[in-house]
Amino acid sequence: MKIVIFGLTISSSWGNGHATLWRGLCKYLARLGHSVVFYERDVSYYAAARDMFELPGGRLQLFSSWSEIEDRARADVADADAAVVTSYCPDAIAATDLILQCGHALPVFYDLDTPITMAKLKAGQPVPYIGASGLRDFKLVLSFTGGPQIADEFRQRLGAENVRPLYGHVDGDAHYPAASQPHYRAALSYLGTYSEDRQRALEALFVAPAHKRQDLRFLIGGAQYPDSFPWSPNVFFVRHLPPAEHPPFFASSRLTLNVTRPAMSEMGWCPSGRLFEAAACGVPLISDAWMGIEEFLTPGDEILLGHDAQDVLEALDMSDSELQQMAQRARERILVEHSSERRARELDILLEQAARRDIDQPLTAEA
Repeated sequence: MKIVIFGLTISSSWGNGHATLWRGLCKYLARLGHSVVFYERDVSYYAAARDMFELPGGRLQLFSSWSEIEDRARADVADADAAVVTSYCPDAIAATDLILQCGHALPVFYDLDTPITMAKLKAGQPVPYIGASGLRDFKLVLSFTGGPQIADEFRQRLGAENVRPLYGHVDGDAHYPAASQPHYRAALSYLGTYSEDRQRALEALFVAPAHKRQDLRFLIGGAQYPDSFPWSPNVFFVRHLPPAEHPPFFASSRLTLNVTRPAMSEMGWCPSGRLFEAAACGVPLISDAWMGIEEFLTPGDEILLGHDAQDVLEALDMSDSELQQMAQRARERILVEHSSERRARELDILLEQAARRDIDQPLTAEA
């Protein structure tokens, strides 16, 4: 198939979780024989931190304005088998209109930010990447979040008919156990873009344990952290890390923390890409608790749960052997069930089913 994607970004991993996911997915779609064209608005903040310039097995189409690219996009969509619009795509409405006007490619919407979308809808706020007609004209709606209620939410609020989860994933070629590096050494690390709504949990599960254990080194990696962040002498900071630096960052940690945004935690069944990346790198994980986490990693066996600072302090007191055995079990499971290759195969099946209009057929094919 030829698949055209209108997304937020694939060229820059700075300050967003979309790029790394798309890179893994597109890589394995290409290995399945599909060709991918990715349309991305060329904005200054991503251009300044661009860490990918070509799309292997496909085409990266950067553009400054929709009017500049509309004719070329129309030609690509007219020649495509499927056309995908994603959440937070700055030209989502225009791209949706173009896809539906062409009427040839299978129209697909992929919400990589489902909890945020639903929170805005419930609050009566506009969702800039979804038009007035909702999602009723899309033959397939993919959600980064699963769980028992998500399909009903999309149907009731946005008119979607065929809703399927397509969870996060990790490319094992890019995220793997690497050699430890002294400058990333930490008893506990956290990798993530600063987000105000994560701050309360981050202070409870990272900052507070750091204050209690001044004898240990703690490390944060990410972008957009304000000067007002509650730093302490034993909390170190690494500004934005490109994906190539993730393996040594994780490998240098004795334990790493996953913190979920409140909207994701409340909805449940929404594992972050960082969770899978850390597991694939073989680092022991501790995470805040959320509904559905046991469907991805088993608490107490493959991952630790932290409800407060004391849970984190107890995890730090575990032996190296206990932590490493847990990390190995998590890595093995993630690479089998949540690899980018597996997710690409799942998407391949879902696109074929939607094209055949088998909207009631469950995903049963071997992925």
